[in-house]
Amino acid sequence: MSVTTTTAVLRATGVSRVYGSGAGEVRALEDVSVEVGAGELVVVVGPSGSGKSTLLHLLGGLDRPTSGTVHLGADPAADGGSAAVERELGGLREEELHAVRRREIGFVFQSFGLVPVLSAAENVEVPLRLARVPADERAARVAEALEAVGLAEHAEQRPYELSGGQQQRVGVARALVARPRVLLADEPTGQLDSGTAARVMALLRDLVHTRGVAAVVATHDPDLVALADRVLVVRDGRLVTV
Repeated sequence: MSVTTTTAVLRATGVSRVYGSGAGEVRALEDVSVEVGAGELVVVVGPSGSGKSTLLHLLGGLDRPTSGTVHLGADPAADGGSAAVERELGGLREEELHAVRRREIGFVFQSFGLVPVLSAAENVEVPLRLARVPADERAARVAEALEAVGLAEHAEQRPYELSGGQQQRVGVARALVARPRVLLADEPTGQLDSGTAARVMALLRDLVHTRGVAAVVATHDPDLVALADRVLVVRDGRLVTV
């Protein structure tokens, strides 16, 4: 690893992802480069199967590129340690990668991904329990996160007692409760009606801007593009517009 002066929080350089080999080879992503800065909401659009989800998986360290690199920038608030320098995600050991994802990257999924038997507050608390945050601090941060997404009064409700939009807002709170530097959302409004989808995306935009998070959101909905700071178009695994 080496120290860098780049202002990008997240940087992919020439990343490609190939599945299979020979006649069965599928090139899901081909030579894509992108940088995302703090407080920037980047929306990725393109038809189904174009490579949007593959790109997010590579950016978040959920998958490793066949070629190219993904770097997570140094944390200016870090006091020594691994977060004080830029890291190439593909060069980290699995346990290091898990730690980086847990501390610095938040994920929001189309399917909400909530645990049915847990309350909204308990679902939001999960990342903090995994990080072994003390109980008093967990309670304060969960309350803060639910307040930020407008669900303070629904903390004790189970997912089945919430609307789709409320469930997705719980998912947003869970992604942000660990105070990540990067937020990745894969079709986060895909199961919502257009009005609720617009409200959830507006919430994401506002939280990204106020908290200085570097965010990448993949969507198929062109109506959401207007909320982006920047739009990327992916087609057949290639970035065609920046």
